[in-house]
Amino acid sequence: MRHQGRRAVVATSEGVSRLIRDTATVLDLANAAIVSGHSLRAEIEKRGLGETVDLAAALAAGEVLAPIDHPDPSHVMVAGTGLTHLGSAEGRDKMHQDLADLSKATDSMKMFRMGLDGGRPAPGREGVQPEWFYKGDGSTLIAPQGALPSPSFALDAGEEPELAGIYVNGPDGTPWRIGFALGNEFSDHVTERQNYLYLAHSKLRVSAIGPELLVGEAPADIRGTSRILRQGKVIWEKPFLTGEANMSHTIANLEGHHFKYQLFRQPGQVNVHYYGTATLSVSDGVVTEPGDVFEISAEPFGLPLANPIGRVDAPWPTVKAL
Repeated sequence: MRHQGRRAVVATSEGVSRLIRDTATVLDLANAAIVSGHSLRAEIEKRGLGETVDLAAALAAGEVLAPIDHPDPSHVMVAGTGLTHLGSAEGRDKMHQDLADLSKATDSMKMFRMGLDGGRPAPGREGVQPEWFYKGDGSTLIAPQGALPSPSFALDAGEEPELAGIYVNGPDGTPWRIGFALGNEFSDHVTERQNYLYLAHSKLRVSAIGPELLVGEAPADIRGTSRILRQGKVIWEKPFLTGEANMSHTIANLEGHHFKYQLFRQPGQVNVHYYGTATLSVSDGVVTEPGDVFEISAEPFGLPLANPIGRVDAPWPTVKAL
């Protein structure tokens, strides 16, 4: 966050938020913990806490930043995995009925079934690969309260309420998970539905994480609420489930299949990884508009993540030959 004109990091415990002494960024804090060979909590205790901060007021004032960034955004990899969540009981029953009829087995259904059958291996073992997609580098991460610019060529501006893992690679390339955050994996679902091979295009959008970072292990059963507000009024609202109890893959399996690629284990690199969702307003026929506000909340993560939809002109590019 920004505090009195300078960057600072806040630790919240039992509802009280305090500045971590001599700490400007979460990345600096995490790197110091890695070098010292102890946990993030131990590094915070070593530095000590200072004055209290009204985090809700700071969020309302636009002073809260994304819970991770890098001085060079090209050193941040934003990616995700899909078809990883079981969904509601009704949706799950329907999916199981469809899975029983092989004539209805689309590629998406086949991949989902693969996750059900092999996405939860024993600890230390390799399970089935999930769907994987790329979203961008650190320049695509939007702070809480910041507008999510939808390009003029987009056919949809849709939310995806998710759990995101935040990682930094140590000097030897070992990935270290800093913690978890709420995420809005902003996507273009109408483009994706034209043809599943357009998935890669539909995911090349900005996204938002935060405002708070949960250190340690994530609860197995996370229950939250996703809503859309238009001119201050709720036009759509639905509960969402995440956490391993509601997933067809373990987090360890998703992490393993991401970090098995050397490309994502570059020393000093930051990774933000979205684990997927089963709750989308577009599935209920909602058509969003610029100015609509997405709000995603879940009790373990403190304050809600809220972002309005923006719009940005994206003229057709001209490529010049040298």
